[in-house]
Order: sequence, then structure tokens, then C-alpha cells
Amino acid sequence: MREIRIPAGDGEATSSIQQAIDAGGSVIVVLEPGRHRSGGLRLAPNVELRLEDGAELHFIADYDAYAATRVAVIAEDSDRAMIAAAGASNIAITGNGRIVCDGTAFSTGDDNEMGTRIPAKLRPRLLVLDGCEGVRLSGITVTNSAMWTLHFVDCGNVAIENIRVENDLRMPNTDGVVIDGCRDVTIAGCDIATADDGVVLKTSIRADGSISGACERITVSGCRVQSRSCALKIGTESFAPFRDIVFEHCEIVGSNRGLGIFSRDGGPVENVRFSDIRLECQETPAGFWGSGEALTINLVDRRPETRPAGTVTNVTVENISGSMEGAINLYSEHKGGIADITIRNLALSQRPGQYGTAIAYDLRPTPADLVVEPGSTGRANAWRKGADGRVIGMIDYPGGMPGLFAHNVEGLTLENVAIDRPAPLPPGFNTKTVVID
Repeated sequence: MREIRIPAGDGEATSSIQQAIDAGGSVIVVLEPGRHRSGGLRLAPNVELRLEDGAELHFIADYDAYAATRVAVIAEDSDRAMIAAAGASNIAITGNGRIVCDGTAFSTGDDNEMGTRIPAKLRPRLLVLDGCEGVRLSGITVTNSAMWTLHFVDCGNVAIENIRVENDLRMPNTDGVVIDGCRDVTIAGCDIATADDGVVLKTSIRADGSISGACERITVSGCRVQSRSCALKIGTESFAPFRDIVFEHCEIVGSNRGLGIFSRDGGPVENVRFSDIRLECQETPAGFWGSGEALTINLVDRRPETRPAGTVTNVTVENISGSMEGAINLYSEHKGGIADITIRNLALSQRPGQYGTAIAYDLRPTPADLVVEPGSTGRANAWRKGADGRVIGMIDYPGGMPGLFAHNVEGLTLENVAIDRPAPLPPGFNTKTVVID
């Protein structure tokens, strides 16, 4: 492959980087050590963007700088990306350099009640690849994304290896890696810290009503994740199926929810395995979905009249250890919507948290969250209150919080499940460790 080297400099480098990308043929565009300031970039087929050790790609903190890199999949009002590609094959971003996003500039203040920053209405995602084949990300570090960090839509043969994501833990919607309707994906050896989901699988819907596609044959292994939402997650966007998904040999630290499956939009979830995972789940303020739950699997009809939630079947959770300040929560709105769940070789300690939010279980997002209230940008489906003043979707556990709660689940198998609970039990705890109804 031909190599084009770009030296660091004080001025804006958008044109020089894009010209190198568009040079034609198989090209490695090398950013040399130092600072490179850029607006939106669009990757071309057969191009590798390589950040050498000491290189820093700084993106401009202005939504208008990304008018040329609009994308077809809109998320949280965002239709732009700092780096974009559509229909490209054999593309890569590699090296030991850093991508700096200045996401804090897309915040308008602090929401002390929710415990987060207030996001601006319009924020670019860092990376959106749509309909691409043969994608590789390796070695890079990404810091302070303004919105979803790495978003892959309808892509195939994707390898994400040994990358770091270091986001502001108070900035909403800054999911680390978003796999959206993709096939044959491996994510290995990554270190992700973010305020939203760490690694999340979605099957979303485009503005024209078409669906991104099914998520199939996805493996996540050897990763370390810190998340204020859910560290390793499937859903909530679930318009198409999820099949043959594996999360294994991972470590979850200082997180809210650990492992999660959330069915809302009609796509079935089947053949999922979480195995050999150590986790540490802590309570969060009420504005965050969930609170300290090691495992959550729930099924709620977000659009009950048009798209009932898809079934969740054949899920194995095994060799899990660590601590939680919430509970294991398995909830189906309909009997049998969740079925054939096996939990084996699980050893967790359950302790009370500092907020007291874990004593209620959390069914957000709900149908009520489809109505967006003015001023709720980026937070509408996280923080809605009913007439009683309570957050919509927060439900008290019957009799207090157990260690494991299952509702309307068929075919639940528990083997060698140990949950160590404090004695005496704190206020709000159920006297039963396992509650199945």
C-alpha cells in the first residue's frame, strides 16, 4: 500500500487529510506525532488512517464543522459524524495515537438532580460507518466524545482490537462501541470508560423506516468496561433479531448495570452467552437507567399496538463473580416472553448503596418515553415523572429487594447460584434471596 505522511502543524488540517484519503488506490494516511486539527473526514475504500505514537487528531468543537459528513442514521437528533463512511470496504483506523473530541464543549451546564451534564441539542458522533465491509480499528485511544463514540451500522467483518475509550463519566449518550445491525464482529482487548453504555448491540430504524439489519455472530472478549449505564448490553433499540452473541472473559468495574438484555421493538433475541465475567455494580442517581444490577433481562412493549417486543430465549449466564448494590432482575411484561434462561456458577455479594435507588426495579424506557418534553434533549427517556412525582418506569420490588427477581419467565434454571447478603438485612431488602412469580 502507498503511504502518505502528514506532518503536524498549527493550522487546520482537514483539507490535507481528506485529500490524502481521496488519493485513490490502496493508501495508508499517516498522521505524524504532534497535533492535527480537523473538521469532518470521510473515509474511502481501501484506506487506512494511521495515527503514529504521539499523534493527536483534535476535532473542532463546532457542529457546523461536520456539515460535509452527514450520516443516514440519526441518533439523539445527531445526523453528523466527525469521521464517516458509507458503503466502503477495507477501511481501518490504527496506531497508538489519540483522537481528541472536546465533547465537554457540547454541554450547556449541569443537571444536579440527575447527576449529569446537560447536553447540547446537536452533537456529532465521533465515528459512523454505514454499510461497510472489512473494517478494522486497532490501538487508538479516543477521549471525550460528545455523543455515541464508535457507531457501526449494517457492517460486516468488523474487528475492534486493543482500543481505549476515555469519556466524561457525566456526559449523557456517550456510548463507547455501538454495534447496530452488524454481522461477524469481534471486539477484543478494549478498555472503555463512559457515562452511557460500554459495548451495546442495537438493531435500529432509519429515518426512512428501513431497519439497519440483524445483529449476528458478535463476540466481545477480554475487555475492561466502566459504565454509568450498562457495561455489556443488547438493546433497547431492537427492531431486528439478535442471534449468536457472546460476551466472555471481561471485567466490569465501577459500573451501574453490568450485563443487560432489553427487548422493546419486535426483534427476537436468541442464543446469547455471558461467561467468565467479573463485575462491580454500584447504585446511581435516579436519572440513570437501573441501579447496581449485575444482570438485567427485561421485555416491555414500547409500541404495543404496532410492534410488540420480541421474545428473549436461550440465554446462558455462567461463571460470574463480583459485587452488586442492586439485584439480578428478569422481567417480562408477558408470560413466556423471556424463556430458557440458565444461570450457573454465579457468586456475588449484595450490599446496600449510597442512594437507595436499587430497592426499586427499572423498566425504562417505557411507552411514555416516546413523547418528548421540551428541554429534555438527550435525557427524555431517562428522566420522566408521573403525576405522583415518581420516575416513570421505577417499580418497587414486592416485599423489598431480593438477590434475584424473576417475573413471567419460563424455563429458568439456577445452578450453583450464591448471593451473599448482609446480616442483618438493611431496610428495603426482601427476606427472600430469590423471588420468582
